[in-house]
Amino acid sequence: MRAARLIKMVLLLQSRPAMTAAELARELEVSERTVTRDAQALSEAGVPVYADRGRVGGYRLVGGYRTRLTGLARHEAEALFLSGLPSALREMGLDDAASAARLKVSAALLPSLRDASRTAAQRFHLDAPAWFHEPAAPELLPAVAEAVWGDRPVLVRYLRGGTREVERELLPYGLVLKAGVWYLCARAGEDFRVYRIDRFTAVTVSQDRFARDEDFDLPRFWEERAAQFARSILRTEVTVRLSGAGVRRLPYLVDRAAAEEALAVAAGPDEDGLRTVVLAVESEEVAYGQLLALGPELEVLAPATLRERFIDAAERLRDLYR
Repeated sequence: MRAARLIKMVLLLQSRPAMTAAELARELEVSERTVTRDAQALSEAGVPVYADRGRVGGYRLVGGYRTRLTGLARHEAEALFLSGLPSALREMGLDDAASAARLKVSAALLPSLRDASRTAAQRFHLDAPAWFHEPAAPELLPAVAEAVWGDRPVLVRYLRGGTREVERELLPYGLVLKAGVWYLCARAGEDFRVYRIDRFTAVTVSQDRFARDEDFDLPRFWEERAAQFARSILRTEVTVRLSGAGVRRLPYLVDRAAAEEALAVAAGPDEDGLRTVVLAVESEEVAYGQLLALGPELEVLAPATLRERFIDAAERLRDLYR
């Protein structure tokens, strides 16, 4: 632990002209007294750490000293590519690796470029979850992430259908964070499947390693499965008549691909400027909640049960605002 802290202290001093004891203590998460002892230990080991006294004093490296400890370890290099996703790194347990990687990169850069990480962080931040949604990181995510990075098989137990617990041996290939929800893309037998990690109840990581299929393309696999899933849940059709405003707003209220496909094959506006569209939806219940937002810009034609619900809603609104 102390050796890693001393290395980090050297890298910090190498990446900046000087740092106060308070700044070093904050970065290293130790007391200022510990910083003083560490600086003395580095000096005794031959690292030219110099302490400037006085109100604006601090610690610095003398004579342009450059450490050779800037080589990135594999896990640090992998974490560095995710360094724009601080919350994801933290949830996977990789924030320490990313911090070390950023320090090593900063130490290797020219002085004029050492603020690159700070300026980049000020200009880009990814906030993955949707509005009004506060996702909790799955408790077992760090263990799953460890298996993914190490190519280690896992034995998992997870809830199927919300109640029944199932056990599976999986080869974990990749992690996906979608709208604040973590998914594992894994090989189960001969097939690749997707699992929600928040449904895992237990994860045991093997000490063995498996040979990855190098042809597996995680972004392409996810795109294909996501499209299949979105299409698979659209099991019902509704027929609606839309105004021009309704046509423009429809893709923002229902599945966008389904709306665009329905509008592409629908006939043009009739003599009243209205378009009749046959739309694929998840269910009548879901369609009722989605399409009701269009108000008078939409008329439901079929099925009759859904039309009756809209008629009832319209009558209750009329009575309410009479």
